[in-house]
Amino acid sequence: MSEWIYFFDLCGTAVFALSGALAAGRHRMDPFGVIVLASVTAVGGGSIRDALLGTTPVFWIRDPNYIIVILITVLLTMILVRKPKKVPQHTLPIADALGLALFTVIGAEKALSLELGGMIAVVMGLITGVGGGMIRDLLCRQIPMILRTEIYATASIVGGICYSLSIHLGAVDKQALVLAMIVALAIRLAAIKWHLSLPAFDLKTNKQ
Repeated sequence: MSEWIYFFDLCGTAVFALSGALAAGRHRMDPFGVIVLASVTAVGGGSIRDALLGTTPVFWIRDPNYIIVILITVLLTMILVRKPKKVPQHTLPIADALGLALFTVIGAEKALSLELGGMIAVVMGLITGVGGGMIRDLLCRQIPMILRTEIYATASIVGGICYSLSIHLGAVDKQALVLAMIVALAIRLAAIKWHLSLPAFDLKTNKQ
């Protein structure tokens, strides 16, 4: 992994750890609960990805810097954000959107670096991007955003396709990563701002 991809990966870890810590604060968890929720949010998707790809031990076991980033993020959040419930409403969704965009391209990049196909890269980008958030929401007893009608997984899928296609067309890794990240982030932020959603599957049943 090149230095700049590693840097983006650590940034994504910090952002998702922040979203997990904020979610824990809104549910009034104790410090241990904050650390647990921030950790599973930050490394959950990547751990599932590495397990599926067979690259074990998973990344955060091989490199403790990820755990250090999570702990520092949790500490700063608990010190600086005294009342999480008074944090602006869109702070958590925006942090989550940024983490989604970062981890989507990191997951896709890792699959392509293992010489897997573009479709697998898109799937790995999706798992990396949404896996941690799914675990976070389940632990908070909420329906994961990927299962709601709002545009979430779609942003990750488009970002993964954008990255894979850019690499296939000969783009430089750094340019492809930044472009795909911007695309995924823009789609997710647009969905947040204008409340964009996919049509719901509403199965009507006839009552006897």
